[in-house]
Amino acid sequence: MFASLPCKLALAWPGGRLGAKAADVSLTLHDTPLLLGLMRGQIGQLADAYVRGRMDIEGSLADVMKVAAHLVGDPVKRGEQGLWPARMRHWRSRWRHHQMRDARSVQSHYDLSDEFFALWLDPRRVYSCAYFRDPGMSLAEAQEAKLDHICRKLQLAPGQRFLDVGAGWGGLLLWAAEHYGVQATGITLSQNQHRYVTQLIEERGLGGRVEMRLLDYRQLPESQTFDRIASVGMFEHVGRGHLRSYFARLCSHLRPGGLVLNHGITAGGLRNESLGAGIGDYIEQHIFPGGELVHVAQVAQHLAEGGLELLDAENLRPHYARTLWAWSDGLERQLEAARGLTDEAKVRAYRLYLAGSAMSFEQGWLSLYQLLAARPNGVADGVADGVAADAATTADLVTADGLRGAQSDYRFNRAHMYAQTEPENYGPR
Repeated sequence: MFASLPCKLALAWPGGRLGAKAADVSLTLHDTPLLLGLMRGQIGQLADAYVRGRMDIEGSLADVMKVAAHLVGDPVKRGEQGLWPARMRHWRSRWRHHQMRDARSVQSHYDLSDEFFALWLDPRRVYSCAYFRDPGMSLAEAQEAKLDHICRKLQLAPGQRFLDVGAGWGGLLLWAAEHYGVQATGITLSQNQHRYVTQLIEERGLGGRVEMRLLDYRQLPESQTFDRIASVGMFEHVGRGHLRSYFARLCSHLRPGGLVLNHGITAGGLRNESLGAGIGDYIEQHIFPGGELVHVAQVAQHLAEGGLELLDAENLRPHYARTLWAWSDGLERQLEAARGLTDEAKVRAYRLYLAGSAMSFEQGWLSLYQLLAARPNGVADGVADGVAADAATTADLVTADGLRGAQSDYRFNRAHMYAQTEPENYGPR
């Protein structure tokens, strides 16, 4: 087993030791039964043991993850659907994701400590995949590039009503208001995030144009509609049993012809409900309770069943690997400060979670897609309910005939997504 590893490994357990003395990675098992988990490639079991202090790890996390990837093999090719039949999995997912349980799950993760997350996130605290438009970008620059990439895809314009579902620490919400002049509403289930963003809105003089609400997406008033909707890093918490109704609800809050962008993690394989090798169980227990992933093909199906038309799909998988390594490196530089903000078990859990997720995206076990969709307005001439299509969109088209059949504000090419222009400033004057 040791001979084929990608780096030198030393292994110690009560009464025994194997491997090189000058090893890249050293594992010390304090419980002999963990040897069986190691031999079977049950990485989730070993990660849990590390969090609980039953195992210690020495070496760079990059090397540790090389060893882990070798032991796991290829879970996507293997395909692991779990023990539950498909219909039972569906109803189990629906049962798990009621409003009270979802609120507890979100708060257990995001309300850990604002200061802890601030140690390794960028200054805007954007907790989702960055967009390294240029290879030399820093994490902070790549996160701003991501925020702007989303705004361009949504064709945001002054005065539009914009909804950010799962708005986090307000990065996209504030960027859209300050650089695109929208009337922005964010919703979250995190009490810490709600308090933090509400304070930012006041400090930046954006009251009246931006609001942050402590609200489940299912509690939005049925009559409230928006021109644009973004869901970033949110639908992973919805549960596969609710995905169709989730997209249907977003569609119901979108005006005819409006655009919605769903940015989220997807499974790497069609038959992979979790990462396998016990990794999914580890994340469920120590990081994201209630998180569920599906393949992008299934996301597209649920999106269509919810009444939305898929317009554009972009895979940012390698961008998320780089983002996660940046977060991992940031946490590694701040370990002592992190231990002052939370307990050792949480620090250990996040060390493995960030590096392990980076490795999973590198390997293709996980992916990240931005899906842009529209609520078709049901007409073929670019006019819905007697209202002309968005003026900015119309001006961009070569001829009026270009609008025929569009049924939404979506432009006829992607040039607006990649134009190298600086965003405007719609902040307080």
